[in-house]
Amino acid sequence: MIKIGNSWDEVLKKEFEAPYFEQLFEKVDEEYRKHTVFPPYDLIFRALKMADYNKVKVVILGQDPYHGDGQANGIAFAVNNGIQLPPSLVNIYKEIENDIGVKMPNSGTLLGWEEQGVLLLNATLTVRKATPQSHSAIGWQKFTDAVTVALSEREKPMVFILWGAGAGSKKPLIAARHLVLTSPHPSPLSASRGFFGCKHFSKANEFLAEHGMAPIDWANVDGGLAPYYGGKIIRV
Repeated sequence: MIKIGNSWDEVLKKEFEAPYFEQLFEKVDEEYRKHTVFPPYDLIFRALKMADYNKVKVVILGQDPYHGDGQANGIAFAVNNGIQLPPSLVNIYKEIENDIGVKMPNSGTLLGWEEQGVLLLNATLTVRKATPQSHSAIGWQKFTDAVTVALSEREKPMVFILWGAGAGSKKPLIAARHLVLTSPHPSPLSASRGFFGCKHFSKANEFLAEHGMAPIDWANVDGGLAPYYGGKIIRV
């Protein structure tokens, strides 16, 4: 059984013990043995390691990890310092600037968002090099459905931001007390079809403020440069 190392272990215990999850990881392990797969193996669950279940205020759900060398790091849409900002992240920054009028930095770690309670998760947690959505049918969707349901079951309202068809398909899993924002994916292939102008960042902050929570400082992308949160995946 997988161990994340925080409150997710108890929340997702039934998933980690389920037959489908064992079958999923048999496929994942085989893919990593036979192919180049991203993110690095020990960073597959990094987003959950960094965003404790009880502290999440905003969920941003994407499609699958970046599929180019050196890009994916286990946090959806993020890249490490020194890596050129991918087009999807460039478009996200453009929308933030247009939405709330702040100038975004030339850094893509997004650790500052995670520190503020933003869970940056993909609907599929792994991908084969240069082959987008190559792992979308191996079982990850069922697992991230369970993550979505677990968050939805929390009584305290939160914001779910769903970008792209894969993420948007999870909308029926989310209770009405939460704010759900959907749009096309920020990829250059689809951003002009409704991502630009969605104003998800200001809408999220308005909802948080209405419910007595501090808004997200979207310009704070690095935060305190939080720990790596990698390390060997623990199985017990």
